[in-house]
Amino acid sequence: MNLSAEDRARRIKILLFDVDGVLTDGQLYFLPKDGGQPGPDGKPHGLEFKGFTAHDGLGINIARLGGLRVGLITKRESATVAIRASDLRLEFVYQGQSHKMTAVNDILQRAGCTLDELAFVGDDVIDLPVLRVCGLAIATANARPQAKAAAHYITPNPGGQGAGRDAIEFILAAQDKLEFAIEALLDADNPAAHDTFIGAGNM
Repeated sequence: MNLSAEDRARRIKILLFDVDGVLTDGQLYFLPKDGGQPGPDGKPHGLEFKGFTAHDGLGINIARLGGLRVGLITKRESATVAIRASDLRLEFVYQGQSHKMTAVNDILQRAGCTLDELAFVGDDVIDLPVLRVCGLAIATANARPQAKAAAHYITPNPGGQGAGRDAIEFILAAQDKLEFAIEALLDADNPAAHDTFIGAGNM
């Protein structure tokens, strides 16, 4: 069945993101420890850090108010990602995933959902196995050509600059829930808004 991206978005219950190049701009920064001198294991050690946009963070709050279940799947292992995922109170967090369909299948089983009800946002060839089979495949504006070719929808903004928010708003708009979710967020007396609020910056 040749469904439009909007038709596909109407069925989505779970939204998953890659991280590097999707929730970030893809740049990786490393701060060496001990001046870059090798540690006891003979290897240099340091801290990896990344930048995330607040627009995506607020968007994830809106997504939850709109009824979406949100998570991430990434190949890299990063303490920075773990901190951000905790700050965003993501339901599904899978790091160190070289084969992302393994994580997808686990998430679907946990959530009791089908592939048609899952959207994935990716930017590179490692995301293709998921993009090719999920209900709504989304590529970022900065994605590699192969990812864009597999996508049903391409975000106006690149990763790290609002692509995550674009994906959320596209899905909720198709489901006629976007304005409801925004108004729920703005309602100071709405306990659901307080229950889903993120961004405390707890480290």
